[in-house]
Amino acid sequence: MKPEARKRARERLDERLAPLKPSERFRAPPKGWVRAIRDALGMSGVQYARRLRVRPPSVAALEASEENGTIQLKTLRRAAEALDCTLVYALVPNDSLEGAVRVRARKIALRDLGRVAHTMKLEAQETPDGATDERLEAYIRDRVKERDLWDEP
Repeated sequence: MKPEARKRARERLDERLAPLKPSERFRAPPKGWVRAIRDALGMSGVQYARRLRVRPPSVAALEASEENGTIQLKTLRRAAEALDCTLVYALVPNDSLEGAVRVRARKIALRDLGRVAHTMKLEAQETPDGATDERLEAYIRDRVKERDLWDEP
C-alpha cells in the first residue's frame, strides 16, 4: 500500500474509532459483561446454562474466565448470542493512528539528527538551534519512511 493510501486508511480508521473514546466508558463491570447482563435480565445460572446447552458449572467457569481475562472470543461470542446480545470487538488506540505515526517518526528523526548533531559538535561544526523543528520536519519528510517506523524499539 502506498504511503498516501495508508495515511487515508489511518484517517478513516481514526474517524471510525473516535466514537469509542474514551475507552474507559467500555470497561467491563467487576464480574464481567456476561454476569452483569445475565443478572440484569434476571436470568439464573441454570437458565443460562440451558440456553447455552451446557451444565451449570460451565456457566460459572465461563463467567470466571471472562472476569480474569482468559475467555476466548469464540466463547464470548457464543455467550453473547445466548443473551441475545452482539459481541463488539475493537482495538482502540490510545492516541490517533495518525498521531502514533507522527510521534514515532519524530522520535526516529530526533535520534538520527541527535547523532549527526553530536558528531558535528565533536568536529566543531555545530549548527544554530533556531531551525530545529524545521530540520526535524524536513528530515521526516525526506528520510523517514513509513515502512521503517516499527523496525526497532
